[in-house]
Amino acid sequence: MNKPELIVTPTKVEDILPLAEAGATAVVIGEQHYGLRLAGEFNRDQMKEATALAHTKNIKVYAAMNAIFHNEKIEELYDYLRFLSEIKVDAVVFGDPAVLMAAREAAPEMKLHWNTETTATNWYTCNYWGRKGAKRAVLARELSMESIIETKENAEVEIEVQVHGMTCMFQSKRSLIGNYYEYQGKAMKIESIQDEKTMFLHDKERSNKYPIYEDANGTHIMSPNDMCIIDELSDMIDGGIDSFKIDGVLQTSEYLIEVTKKYRQAIDLCIEDREQYEDVKDQLLADIEEIQPENRPLDTGFFFKETVY
Repeated sequence: MNKPELIVTPTKVEDILPLAEAGATAVVIGEQHYGLRLAGEFNRDQMKEATALAHTKNIKVYAAMNAIFHNEKIEELYDYLRFLSEIKVDAVVFGDPAVLMAAREAAPEMKLHWNTETTATNWYTCNYWGRKGAKRAVLARELSMESIIETKENAEVEIEVQVHGMTCMFQSKRSLIGNYYEYQGKAMKIESIQDEKTMFLHDKERSNKYPIYEDANGTHIMSPNDMCIIDELSDMIDGGIDSFKIDGVLQTSEYLIEVTKKYRQAIDLCIEDREQYEDVKDQLLADIEEIQPENRPLDTGFFFKETVY
């Protein structure tokens, strides 16, 4: 039985080795100039250091280049891809076709993972981008378990699924928060995710709080809950899903390390001792609930939502 890769998004270089010890087998890192909704900012020196550290522990490194690139940024892609090739990252995560076109010239040997956040919803589209050069498709978070399994059964590329963390509900390239404060005659400095205290949109009707923040890619509004399906991994493991992802955006290093340990245990038991996995999975979920931030309740995302046609 195929053992799925466990991807985690570290917040800083110092997270790499602890995450490796916790059981991560891959990390997604990058800088916000090229990547969307990263757990941490990694400049070029940090990318180089993190990649070297990860490879000492046989962890794969995926560089995030999944932002949307307007014409004035296209030329920068070639240089950055050559840099990523030089430091030997294992793959580049992209959404904009401009990255794929630039990679063909600047880093033709680079593996590419297609991730447009919301449009990888069926196997036909995944296979289309596979024929264009993508080795993997990162499925949209809005898919049901049934759709995920069906996609994997028909996919000609690797399939990655997020199993833990928040989901982006809305993004605008505009600085909506900054513009609002400016309209009120106030000034607001846009800082990195790690440094700023997250703001929330309050929905009194639904009693929800949506984390909201700005970075170089605009304004991001996130889901009110974190998905967690540590107790529902068996169908996807049996279905041959290639990679599980823990998204660490707006979470602490300590939290990420503990969650990674729990998922490592769950995946290993699900493959090696299914009966024991069934016995301990509820406790693993309870353990995560204990360390979950108070304002971030857990749910199962869209995995068990009924599909309406």
